[in-house]
Amino acid sequence: MDILWYKALHLIFMVAWFAGIFYLPRLFVYHAQTDVPEVDRQFKLMERRLLYFITPFAILTLIFGLLLIYSYGMAWFKYSGWMHAKLVIVAGLYLYHGYCFKLLADFRHNRNRRSHKFYRVFNEVPVLALAAIIILAVLKPF
Repeated sequence: MDILWYKALHLIFMVAWFAGIFYLPRLFVYHAQTDVPEVDRQFKLMERRLLYFITPFAILTLIFGLLLIYSYGMAWFKYSGWMHAKLVIVAGLYLYHGYCFKLLADFRHNRNRRSHKFYRVFNEVPVLALAAIIILAVLKPF
């Protein structure tokens, strides 16, 4: 497959993943604010469906990203410091995604002890990460 196809698919799956990773913590914000049992059940359903829906996008983003690195070659990778920095941020995003499963379980088992304010801050993490990733990928500062 052509490297441009890898790049296109990497970007498509990344955008789909981020759409969900932006929205899921927003659901957590609203969920943390409710005491109504019917609303609580609806949020639990929405959060679970969304997280399981976007997880394949996260996996496909990783697969096509690794195919891109492989296609460019190890010599290119060795001297692309911006890519190393990007991968550190991306690794953090995968940890963030994994932590969302823990938060989902906390809500599912009625163990959430965090306020909506925590989730409002938590919601900004992927926005900041995406901004840094785009700056690194476009400007390639080092």
